[in-house]
Amino acid sequence: MSASTISVDEFQALEQKVLRAVEREARATAETEVASLREQLAAQQSATESELNTLNKERDAVRLRVEKMLQQMDELL
Repeated sequence: MSASTISVDEFQALEQKVLRAVEREARATAETEVASLREQLAAQQSATESELNTLNKERDAVRLRVEKMLQQMDELL
C-alpha cells in the first residue's frame, strides 16, 4: 500500500467526520434562525398587544359617548 492511498476504513471514518461537521453546521444555522424567529415573534406579539390595548381604549371611549347620547335622548323624551 503506498502513502497516497487510504483504506476503506479510513475513508469511511473521514466520510463520517465530514457528515458530522455538515450536521453541526446545519444545526447551528437552524438554531440561529430559530432564535431570530423567536425574537421576531416576541416583537410582533408586543406590537399586537399594544394595538389591541389601543383598540380597547377607543372602544371604551365610543361606548361612553354612545351611553351619554342615549342618556341625553332619554332626558329629552
